[in-house]
Amino acid sequence: MTAQSGRGRGNSPFPGGTNPDGSLRPTPPVTRLFTQDAYTEYAILGPGSEQFRIRFLPEETKPGATELVNATRGGSEGSDVEVYDPRTGKPLKFTYEHEPDDPETHAIHAQLPIPVPEGGIGRVLIYKTYKDPRTYMMHGGDIVWVRSLAGYRLGVLLPPGFAFISSNVAAQLTPTADGRLKLAFANPSGQSNPVTIHARKTSATFTAVPYDDMFFDDIKTLYDLDAPQTHTIHVEQIYSDYRKGSRAKLDSLAYLQLDNLKAIDLDTARVFNPRKEGAATFVALDVPIVDDKQSAHIKINGTLNDPGYKIVNGDLVFDRTLKGLRNTVLLPAGWEVSGVSQSGTIGTYEGRAFVALINLNAENNYRVVIHARKAVAGTN
Repeated sequence: MTAQSGRGRGNSPFPGGTNPDGSLRPTPPVTRLFTQDAYTEYAILGPGSEQFRIRFLPEETKPGATELVNATRGGSEGSDVEVYDPRTGKPLKFTYEHEPDDPETHAIHAQLPIPVPEGGIGRVLIYKTYKDPRTYMMHGGDIVWVRSLAGYRLGVLLPPGFAFISSNVAAQLTPTADGRLKLAFANPSGQSNPVTIHARKTSATFTAVPYDDMFFDDIKTLYDLDAPQTHTIHVEQIYSDYRKGSRAKLDSLAYLQLDNLKAIDLDTARVFNPRKEGAATFVALDVPIVDDKQSAHIKINGTLNDPGYKIVNGDLVFDRTLKGLRNTVLLPAGWEVSGVSQSGTIGTYEGRAFVALINLNAENNYRVVIHARKAVAGTN
């Protein structure tokens, strides 16, 4: 099974950025099967404070790592740092101090609950407050918030009593339970994305509506294609479950009829023992979820026999309704992408082409058709 954390290796001749004359320099080829995993929420604090509260969920994938490092962006003044273990909800030990090789930079060094196990993922939940007058300013009585966001899954919350008058990013907009307005959006490229928000005091009151933040959901599914004539697909799915209780329901098995099912607790790399109850499948959690700081981090994998994956007139055809925010289809070796029905990025992982798709619609399913042609051996 192919790991989902593929990254380019070695020095790249493609530096990105700009030349002195302002022209663009090429970036490296896309090699990551999925864009970065961290979720970041910015809660803008009261007008004139120049402060915003950040909720950040970063991950560490290097086996054996004992800490996770999160640096403060230059020019931002950090304070009120809190760090938690998302598995237990309990505080974690951390330091927040100058980096020894860069006195202008502060960084959080969060101690992981256990060293990252082989086959697992370390993660922390960070809360911190930034003060940055370059990001958060007032124009008369209006709030102006501008920041270059390189994160992938993002949210921005206004202070109570304010409404948006302008936002330059396409985003889901919803009132929260306490009446604040929130933008939720994705930055599929993972590159720098300048965001400017203008907001104004309002006498309107906002009541919550049933729109979940679709970008908080961290689910990602890899479809690793075997030879097309076999109709066989190896599936790997990773996600977090925040529902309270002592067990987690494996919802995706309702649309992924997997053989050879395996489920893993990514916090510990422990293999779960899935149990069926009627049409549903559950796994027992070692640590029950009892508060909003907790979640279970789960990976499932198995094989899928799908007649929608086949050969048609010499084309490899992958035709399937996909669910969730992120889905990546990894082609067999020797096949070149020739058509994709939905918007997606194309990359290469260990010599194999892939298509990475982002579902920016609130509907949790969409049909994707991918065509590919076999390369002829010995030609270029």
